[in-house]
Amino acid sequence: MPRPRRHSRLLQVGCGHDLLLALTGQGSSAIQPTKMRLLPREESFFDEFEKHAQKTVEGCRAFVEMAQGKVSPAEACPKIKSIENECDHITHHVVERLHKVFITPIDRNDIFRLISKMDDVMDFVEAASQRVALYEVDGHNNELWALARVLQSGSERISEALVGMRNLKHPELILEKCVEINRLENEADVLLRVAIAKLFKEEKDPIQVIKWKEIFELMETATDRCEDVANIIEGVVLENS
Repeated sequence: MPRPRRHSRLLQVGCGHDLLLALTGQGSSAIQPTKMRLLPREESFFDEFEKHAQKTVEGCRAFVEMAQGKVSPAEACPKIKSIENECDHITHHVVERLHKVFITPIDRNDIFRLISKMDDVMDFVEAASQRVALYEVDGHNNELWALARVLQSGSERISEALVGMRNLKHPELILEKCVEINRLENEADVLLRVAIAKLFKEEKDPIQVIKWKEIFELMETATDRCEDVANIIEGVVLENS
């Protein structure tokens, strides 16, 4: 069986080059594959993350003001509820768009987990504020104030970390924020134990004990969710930096 002539193979290659030149105006050597993007990545997820984080900070600050005695529960609780509704709307929008966007800036599952845990933070803040209103307790409480301040700091560190996730130019700074959030969660654990111990020691009304214990635990759970958010951010940074 005769072997194919070498010059016929070269002719095919040459024709392919000529065809590419005719279609693109460039030869194959001029094309840079690493610079081509067939489909754009959807970057606006970061806008939603940052907007949600800023709203959560706003909600935590409103709770701090109530626990500090600057505003009454009747004034603070509707404001916190409104912020929580806005956070829910952002979360639903992110999840909805996950079903429509083909290429995401980070792993699709990480986006879902991140926005879900972020939404949990504000859910627990709102739940604690509603207990204050429904149980008709005095929202001005030093132990509650201490927990709320720690939670506010954690939400602020989350907001700062999310800004850095846009380009990951300084991953070490993002990781520092995550470490600080973990430290704050540990501080909240200690504050919760101290608050409950003081409650059992000083409060004689068992109904009040039940009410305040639930409120304290809701706030501490919110700091747990901040730590969950930090762990997800840390994983994304380590995977993509």
